[in-house]
Amino acid sequence: MPISYRKLFELMDSKKIKKYDLRKLGISPTIVDRLVKNSDVNTSTIIRLCEIMDCQPGDIMEYIKEAGDNSPTS
Repeated sequence: MPISYRKLFELMDSKKIKKYDLRKLGISPTIVDRLVKNSDVNTSTIIRLCEIMDCQPGDIMEYIKEAGDNSPTS
């Protein structure tokens, strides 16, 4: 997947927030699983995570260029 949520889990670790805490705050287990697997999530989920973590989208996700992708990035 070209999107990685590694930064989200690093931020959660630094703030002592567990995946279970996300579920208690309204993020469904299915969405948490999608985040773990770096799958697509809705922008409303990104907004909610930013509210929970008090951060910007770039603080919780990043674009990872896939091998063999020669398309321009800008």
